[in-house]
Amino acid sequence: EMKIIHTADWHLGKIVHGLHMTEDQAYILEELVRIIEQENPDAVIVAGDLYDRAIPPKEAVDLLDNIFTSISKKFEIPLIAISGNHDSPNRLRFGSSLFRKHQLHLTTHLEEAFTPIRIGTSETAHIYTIPYTEPFEARQYFEDDTITTHQQAMERIINEITNKMDPSAINILVSHAFIRGGSETDSEEQLTMVGNTPSIDSRLFQPFDYIALGHLHRSQYIDDEKIRYSGSILKYSFSEAKDTKSVTVVDVSKAEKKIKQIPLQPKRDLKWISGYFDEIITGSILPPTEDYIGIELLDDGQLIDPVSKLRTIYPNLLHLEKRTMKNDNRTTEQESIRKKREMSHEELFAAF
Repeated sequence: EMKIIHTADWHLGKIVHGLHMTEDQAYILEELVRIIEQENPDAVIVAGDLYDRAIPPKEAVDLLDNIFTSISKKFEIPLIAISGNHDSPNRLRFGSSLFRKHQLHLTTHLEEAFTPIRIGTSETAHIYTIPYTEPFEARQYFEDDTITTHQQAMERIINEITNKMDPSAINILVSHAFIRGGSETDSEEQLTMVGNTPSIDSRLFQPFDYIALGHLHRSQYIDDEKIRYSGSILKYSFSEAKDTKSVTVVDVSKAEKKIKQIPLQPKRDLKWISGYFDEIITGSILPPTEDYIGIELLDDGQLIDPVSKLRTIYPNLLHLEKRTMKNDNRTTEQESIRKKREMSHEELFAAF
């Protein structure tokens, strides 16, 4: 049996409504270190989007450096990470061959996906790591012009892996992708905007014993308990206000899987409230707090400087909006996006 801690979507360097999240990220990653200590896993997996952008700010690079160093030194267990669609593979790759001596495995390029990382003593686990790959990269790598979608790229990659796979080992797959049927939030970036749907069919993953996914920020599994998104470590948009962030702990053997989620308690939560100015300002809807707050005001008339008045009880008020037609537009917009997802290419083209 192999015990794995699965996390993803750290997005170090993220700015939410103008606010740098570095301090909150450092706090939550310290919590992750405590969880690793408590759970004593055989390996830790980070399934992509370590950074929020290709050229991360210095504080984000320092934070990743500190956290990787402290996990490697303190626990001396394999730490396995892949690049996501927000990361720059070449920047993330820096020093990776040196890190391997300290059991830090960073997979950033497709050619590394076909050699498994072997862990464990009593029972062996083979961990296959597929960094975020655009269809054109797979097309170049396989020299195959028929690969034009994420689905075709993933089919080809998994086919290559399963041909060489040892069925007696515990086979774990790490990937950063959008699996069809996943529930999205406002803080993910669409993977490929033009020409094809980025979604991948979950049935491709059946040969593996556990699939550690990154990209969708909600913790969830798709079609089968073993095909799992751990979700992001923090709430990065108000659409996630009701979510609970967690890390996933998996005990996996050939015979069974035991999966649990350990909630992450942030330094400051992210909350969304809705109401009339007069009731909100009394603190009756939400008592005064340092948490990050988004407020929807239901008042019709003009209010004089509501933000500075509300900041007296919610110093970290990040967003204020009035309920207007805009909200109705937003639901119709979401509805039309949903409809578009269900249309075939031909129907989309006709609608356009």
